[in-house]
Amino acid sequence: MTTPDLIEPVEFPPYGDFEADCPARLAVDLFANSWLAVIAYTLRDGPMRHSELRTAVGGISQRMLTRTLRRMTAASLVERRRYATAPPTVEYELTTAGRDLLVPLQALGAWVDRHGDTVRAALAADDGDDEV
Repeated sequence: MTTPDLIEPVEFPPYGDFEADCPARLAVDLFANSWLAVIAYTLRDGPMRHSELRTAVGGISQRMLTRTLRRMTAASLVERRRYATAPPTVEYELTTAGRDLLVPLQALGAWVDRHGDTVRAALAADDGDDEV
């Protein structure tokens, strides 16, 4: 299998004895939270309040949104700003790292646009046998 022409190979410094030691696993771990990518993409145009974000995302519980925003804040992907107003106003905005995360998100979106129908059809035709 060859690498598509649009991807240039990148050389990284040594990271360990095993492929499992690869630092790219951090990105995979971040994307394991299915809401993180949706929230990052939703914040792409600038800061939003919690209620605005929940409405724009759709289908996410209050608890899950709060947990995901806390995780994104802890990972320095989102900055939480609290304003001294009555009632208090809180906004969430992507940090530089969060904005940079939009690049692979957009690449994933392009991949889904190109291959999503094929993958969905193959999964629908799968007999459910998870044996490898």
